[in-house]
Amino acid sequence: MEEKKQQSQVIDLREVVKKIWSKKKLFYKTLPITFVVSCIFILGVPRTYTSEITLAPEMESSGMGGTLGTLASSFGIDMGNMQTSDAITPYLYPDLMEDNGFVTKMFRIRVKDLEGEIDTDYYTYLKKYQKKTIWKYPIVWIKKLLPKKETIKGSSNGFNPYHLSNTDDEVAEAVRNNIEISINKKNGIITIATKAQDRLICKTLADSVKQQLQEFITDYRTNKARTDYEYYKKLAAEAKSDYEKTRRKYGATSDADMDVTLKSVELMITDLENDMQLKYNAYMTLNSQMLAAKAKVQERTPAFTIMKGAAVPIKASSPKRMLFVLGMLFLAFVGTIFYILKDDIFAPFIKQS
Repeated sequence: MEEKKQQSQVIDLREVVKKIWSKKKLFYKTLPITFVVSCIFILGVPRTYTSEITLAPEMESSGMGGTLGTLASSFGIDMGNMQTSDAITPYLYPDLMEDNGFVTKMFRIRVKDLEGEIDTDYYTYLKKYQKKTIWKYPIVWIKKLLPKKETIKGSSNGFNPYHLSNTDDEVAEAVRNNIEISINKKNGIITIATKAQDRLICKTLADSVKQQLQEFITDYRTNKARTDYEYYKKLAAEAKSDYEKTRRKYGATSDADMDVTLKSVELMITDLENDMQLKYNAYMTLNSQMLAAKAKVQERTPAFTIMKGAAVPIKASSPKRMLFVLGMLFLAFVGTIFYILKDDIFAPFIKQS
């Protein structure tokens, strides 16, 4: 039986470098061309800016027990295991961006660019004032030449966020791409990140989203308390009206029958007085419950602490033009080397076959 001996092939780096150096003129062609093409490509991509806001529940530094837990729970956060009795926990706040009702409220945000050339609502800004990449202009021009497809129209009975037209749905999707809400599961801190093609609009958008999120959380957290308050307020108003009617009737009867000594008249006045007292007690009880419900609204209103406010960004977050060009040059350099050594790389495989 004959044994096949495998000869290990040793790569001579000096020969490899020598071969690459002999083809150095090829680099003089590929690298400058790659540099020019990369610059043209990346300069055609509009710059975008990013701004962030972080929110946290307001907490007192005194004591780590009941006071801290109570303040945290008013924001819907349990300091022990981050579990709440609310149907909408802080973990679900990022999912609000999937709701058309929440997203379309941002259409009305007033935005103004840093140069003062744009002053409109966010819907119009996304629809008319967005810069496109260079290669998208031919695509837009071709689409205009093609026959228009049947589009979905929105609700005819006013604006309905859950029955959007094609255009409104595209704008809503653009809003979702420009806004990100996230929450740190360890400490419950909410982060709102927004991006836009203008620095000032980016900051304005972050502030507006923060305000809208606060309003949503506040409305949800105080919904039952506000309903109870309105209910007791109505009952207290009715009880007060009944009491005032009975009081006027008692006063009129007492004045009219001042000189009458009939027992029946005295009994009637006594009944009116007792009825007036009962209605007064009912009014005072309901008024106390109304005030307690009003205090409950304030108690349930969450407090927000801004850990990091939105700032007008100085530098663009994307695209990273320098890194992109360097990356493309590196790929061109590696690709050129591969092209020079391709025969040496594939030679062993060709011989085996």
